[in-house]
Amino acid sequence: MRNVAGSLFGLAYGDALGKPTEFQDYATIVATYGAGGPRRMTGTPALVTDDTQMALAVGEAMLAAPELTPAALEPRLRQAFLDWAVSPDNNRAPGTTCLRACAALSHGGPWQQATVAGSKGCGANMRVTPVGLHPGLDDDRCAGLAQLQAGLTHGHPTGLAASELTAYACRWLAGGLEPGDLLGALRERADSQREVYRSEWLGDLWERSDAASPEAFIARGWDETAAALDRVGAALAAGAFEGDPCLATGAGWIAEEALATALYCYLISPDEPLAVLGRGAASSGDSDSIACLAGAFAGAALGLEAWPAAWREQIEYADRLTRLADAWDGARPVG
Repeated sequence: MRNVAGSLFGLAYGDALGKPTEFQDYATIVATYGAGGPRRMTGTPALVTDDTQMALAVGEAMLAAPELTPAALEPRLRQAFLDWAVSPDNNRAPGTTCLRACAALSHGGPWQQATVAGSKGCGANMRVTPVGLHPGLDDDRCAGLAQLQAGLTHGHPTGLAASELTAYACRWLAGGLEPGDLLGALRERADSQREVYRSEWLGDLWERSDAASPEAFIARGWDETAAALDRVGAALAAGAFEGDPCLATGAGWIAEEALATALYCYLISPDEPLAVLGRGAASSGDSDSIACLAGAFAGAALGLEAWPAAWREQIEYADRLTRLADAWDGARPVG
C-alpha cells in the first residue's frame, strides 16, 4: 500500500476548502473564488469539519483494536463516535443522523437498534477512507469493516454499499490502479456484491427494514449505488465539465451521491489535484464532503507530494493525521 498520507491529508484539505462553501449556492461561490473554486488554505490552523473528525475516529478505533474483527471493532468504533459526539470541537454543523445515532448508542445495547435505519446520509461514507487505506486487509474484511462503521449510524443499505465502494476507491488507487480504470472496477464490484449480505459484520440489521430477506435488503443498496455510478459515467462521456458538478451527479447529501460527485470531480482531471479540490468545493451541495472524498481519491493516487508542502503544517489535526498515516505505512499485513 502506498500514498496513505496523501489520501488522508487530501481528505482533510478538501474538507477545509469545502467548509466555507458548504451552504452557499454555486453563483455565490464563483463570485467569491472564481470558476475553479477555492484553492488556497486559510487560517492557522485551517479548520476542517466533522468529516475529518469522524474519519480520524474510525482510523483511531482501528488502531486501538487488538484485532480487526467485528467483536473487537464495534465497541471501539462506538466509543470513538461517542467521544466525538461530546467533544467541544464537535461544533462544525455535524450531521443530524450521526448525532441521533450517537445518542442512542450511548444507552448501550445492540448497535443495530441504535442506528438510524432509514438514513443513507453521506455521513456513512465521508469517514470510511482509513478502512480502504489499511494495508493488507483482505477483500472480505475491508468490505465488512467499511459497512460496519457506516451501519453504526446509518442503517440504510445504500449507505453500506456506498461506504464499501468509497473505501475500495481509495484502496485501489493507493495500490496503483489507473484512474481511467476506477469507475469500471467499482461498477463490477457493485454487480458482484449485489446480494452479498455480510451477516458476520451486520448481524440482524436487515430486520430493521421492510425487506423480505437479507439479500433483498442489501440488493437495494447496491442497485442505488450502481445507478449513481452510471450517472458518473454518463456525465464524463458528455464531456461538458463546466459549471456546478452537482447538476451532473447529485448534491452529495446522500451517500451514493457523495461518492458519485466526488468521483466525477476527481475523474475529470485526476492529474490536477488542486483542480480536483477546487471543483469539489465549488459545488452547490455538500461541498465539504464532496471535496474531502475527491481529495482522498487524488491523494491516494498521487501521494503526499501532490499537495503544497506548507499545507501539512497548516491543517487542523495534522498531528493525528500524521500519526495515523505513519501507523498505516508501518502496519503489517493482516487477513
